[in-house]
Amino acid sequence: MMEQRLSLITLGVKDLARARQFYTDGLGWRASPQSQESIVFIPLNGFVLSLYERGALMEDAFGEEGKDKHRAPESAAPNFTLAYNVRTIKEVAQTLQFAQKAGAQLVKPAQKVFWGGTSGYFADKDGFLWEVAHNPYTELAANGDFRMPI
Repeated sequence: MMEQRLSLITLGVKDLARARQFYTDGLGWRASPQSQESIVFIPLNGFVLSLYERGALMEDAFGEEGKDKHRAPESAAPNFTLAYNVRTIKEVAQTLQFAQKAGAQLVKPAQKVFWGGTSGYFADKDGFLWEVAHNPYTELAANGDFRMPI
């Protein structure tokens, strides 16, 4: 049996320098000293976000044929969103606004959602979707960890 955990999310970005700037200078997050010229590691609470050039990621995932964009289908990369939970409803809109100031595109403004919480979405400079949410049925730990019962 595999242990239930998330260790790392890797985003295949179009421009690594631009992505690094967005996350570090724009959002104010700190990159790990283990980051290199070709990959950026950003420790988060309990897992790591990594930024990696899209072509290199395609090659890593699909081998040599990943280099050839005509042979590696666009749909080969999974569609997904990343979630950022906050402690209050007010923080949803504040966080979305902060991300916009850093260069993100607002996709959906903060609003009540069907499951009883409040959420909105922004897209980073490579189009990766981030949901900013307040869930009234859970609490964040002091360190920001979002825990769900299993």
